[in-house]
This record gives sequence, C-alpha cells and structure tokens, in this order.
Amino acid sequence: MMRAIRAEEVRRAAERERERLAKDAERIRARCQTLAGFVREAWHVLEPTAKYTHGWHIDAICAHLEAVTDGQINRLLINVPPGSSKSLLVSVMWQAWEWGPRGLPSMRYLTTSFNDGPVKRDTRKCRDLMLSDWYRSLWPEVELNRTGETSFSNTKTGTREGVPFGSLTSQRGDRLVIDDPHSTETAESAADRLATTRKFREGAQNRLNDQERSAIVVIMQRLHEEDVSGVIHEVGMEYVHLMLPMEFEPERACSTEIGFTDPRKEEGELLDPVRFPRDAVEKLKRDMGSYAYAGQYQQRPAPRSGGMFQRGDFEIVDAVPAGGQECRAWDFAASKETPGKQPDWTVGLKMKHIGGVFYVEDVKRDRWSPGDVEKNLKNTATQDGQNVRIRMPQDPGAAGKADANTKIKLLAGYDVKAQPVTGDKATRAKPASAQAEAGNVKLLRGNWNKAFLDEVCSFPNSQHDDQVDAFADALNELALGSTFTLANV
Repeated sequence: MMRAIRAEEVRRAAERERERLAKDAERIRARCQTLAGFVREAWHVLEPTAKYTHGWHIDAICAHLEAVTDGQINRLLINVPPGSSKSLLVSVMWQAWEWGPRGLPSMRYLTTSFNDGPVKRDTRKCRDLMLSDWYRSLWPEVELNRTGETSFSNTKTGTREGVPFGSLTSQRGDRLVIDDPHSTETAESAADRLATTRKFREGAQNRLNDQERSAIVVIMQRLHEEDVSGVIHEVGMEYVHLMLPMEFEPERACSTEIGFTDPRKEEGELLDPVRFPRDAVEKLKRDMGSYAYAGQYQQRPAPRSGGMFQRGDFEIVDAVPAGGQECRAWDFAASKETPGKQPDWTVGLKMKHIGGVFYVEDVKRDRWSPGDVEKNLKNTATQDGQNVRIRMPQDPGAAGKADANTKIKLLAGYDVKAQPVTGDKATRAKPASAQAEAGNVKLLRGNWNKAFLDEVCSFPNSQHDDQVDAFADALNELALGSTFTLANV
C-alpha cells in the first residue's frame, strides 16, 4: 500500500511539473537564452534538494563560456576555488545549453579530468539532465541515441566522450574541456606533475577538430607553481585568463579581454560570502595551512607572504636619495629548458645603501643566450657607471672559476668581484630577510616591482629564485662586503 501511495505521489508531482512547463515554457526558453539563465532554470533538475544560490562569479564564468560559444575566444583558462560549482557549470551545464537553447546539437565534446571518477560523475549528470522530462519537453529536438557511462551521442551527430587526462589520445572534439588535470594527491610529485604538463603540451593541443574554431577550456584550482596553469603562463600560451581568488587582492584584480573586471574593491572581500562566509574561510586557512589555501583558494600556489619575506615589508618609493654606495649583483641562469619546465632567469639587481636603508633601484631579468649575457653584462656596467660595484657568483670547480675570470676581464676598469657560492639559498637570504622585516628595504617604483615581489614573497616555495639570489647578494655585499661569511648570519 505504501509503495502504491509513493508511486502515486511521484506521478502527480511529474504531472504538476508537466503542467508548469506547458504553461511556463516560453518564459523558461527565453530565460535560457543566456547560460546563466539556463543554470538558474536547470538547477533543480540536478540538485532537487539544494536551493540554488546565485553569485556574480557564476555570471563571470558563464559570460566567458558564452564568449567561446560565440567564437570570440577559443582558449580559456579559469582558476576558481573548490566549491564554486565550476564542474557543474563547465563540464555539465555548458554542453546541455549549447546542444539545446543555443541550437548547436552537432557540437562534439571531449571532456577530461585527473581520473575517471569526475569524468563518469559529470558525464552522468550531463546525460541525465538531457534525458530529464524538463529538458526533453523544452528541447525535444535533442534526442540521445547512445547513453553510456562515459560517452553519449545524439541524432544530430553531437557526441560527448569522457576520458581520464592520462588517457587523452586518439579522440577529438570541437570542445576540449580539461577540468582539474591534477589531483591534490599527485600535484606535489614532480614526476606526476611533469607527466601531466607534458601530456597537456604535447597531447592536448592536437585533440581539436579545427585549430582555429574549436576551443580548449581549462578550469582548475592552483596546486603548484609548475601545474598546467603555470605552464600556460610560463610558455606564453594565448589563453584568456579568468582568475577569481576567494579573497580579493587589489594588486591581482582580474580583467579579461571580453570586458570583465573583478567587481570587488576592498582588500579581503570574499568571492561568495553566502556559500563561504568569513568564519568558514578562516577555518579553511587554519585547517589547510597557508600553502594549500594560497594555491587552491587564492589561485597563488605559494603563500602571498612567504616564510622569509612579507609583502608589507617592502615600501615602494618614487625617488632614491643621492649619495651612498651602490652594487649591481648578478645571478646567471644555469638550467636549460625541459618539457613542462622553463629555464631559470639571468638577473642583475641594482641596490643602493644610504642612511641605513637598502634601495632596490632596478632589476634586469631575461633568458639570454651566453653571448647575450656577456653583451648585457657589459652594456649594463657602462649604463650604471664606474661607481657601481659589481658582484657575481663564482660556481665551484675549475669551470666556474674560468667563467668568472672571463666575465671579470670583460669588465676591466670596473669594481667587480666574483664571490664563491657557499651555503644554501635560505641561509644566504637571512640578512636580507632581517633588513626587510625591520623596514630597511625599499623599492624604486618600476615595471619590475610585481615580478620581484611575487618571487621574493613566495620564497622558498616559488618556482624560480634568481631574483632572491641577486637581492641577497647585493645586500650582503653592501652591508658586509668582503667580511661576509656564513658565520655573520
């Protein structure tokens, strides 16, 4: 008897839904002309027990996906915190919207994630949405003729193929959706991370049906400096980048080519205070630790204020006092480019010491060839003048000594020295850290400020530390000169 009563209740609820749809179909279809509107209307189908909570970040993600649909962009990178409905929007709703409301049922999707768990989950959700009475009554022209667990298709040649990221071979699509290519468990493994970034660079790019009109959408939280997002930036791939941290950082405010700008104004303003109120965010910080929180929630895979240097310690000034002593310290790149990893930088940092304050006046930073290194070394010395001391590292061994002697001869007539490198990087940076913490380090305003602060304040967790080395060497030279040894630290 109870089973019959429940069945009758289900039947009546379905009948009421059909009546509502018949009465409201025109309004619903009109609202679903935008992806954000479709998300609002379709939410109850996938989440019948969870009330939909809208946020401006959902509008932002949807607007960028619509720009892909409209052909404005064909490469999109989205970095958002966990819990932002990113998979539901990108891996589920977008395809159902393109096939139905946008009338693109022939669109072919290739979707992937770090393993088959999320792939199967989102494939089922997308399939179930399209098979629902709600969807079929509104867009009956979308008729599925194959409904597998990891793939399905429709009668208009549209398909969806879901595969784990490590198995991304042979298939092609008009849309390649890469949703979290790394897992939190494997992103810290250099071998696993390199395998993923290599697959992205060497395997994902040729999975498109048309390189110009087909699109790649990467959506992920940041897990490491050298993750897929990091590779996209380091290599200079032409992706539109939507980056939305949980807490607003004005100096990293996101603006994109489609006219979007993060609407927040105040430092620390939350992305979604309804889903993630302040108390919940503070608990996340405490429980996860600064490194994990900075990556996954702030989209900055090293703490904003690193263990040795804090952003608030560095005042940016518009002028440097006359007088004092100056030094240009160099750090020369040694590593070569390898798949998934960019080479180090050659850095020349100029510093002045006057009145107990260390002013960083200029940072030259580039990836020069050996010949270009010598040319820029000489040219920079002539621009700085003979009053600026020059300090260079001398690598161990005969080859390091010979290279240092060559550079010293090149700079004949200047006050130049090659200092043997001893001790680890963190130890050599301690005097600089102490002076910065005491408020004795200031930066002359310049276009190099952001890159310098990003690296220094992420040290020792940053991908590169060339500017840190040059910064520490310049300060050690001016503060302690030839008397500096590790015993002074």
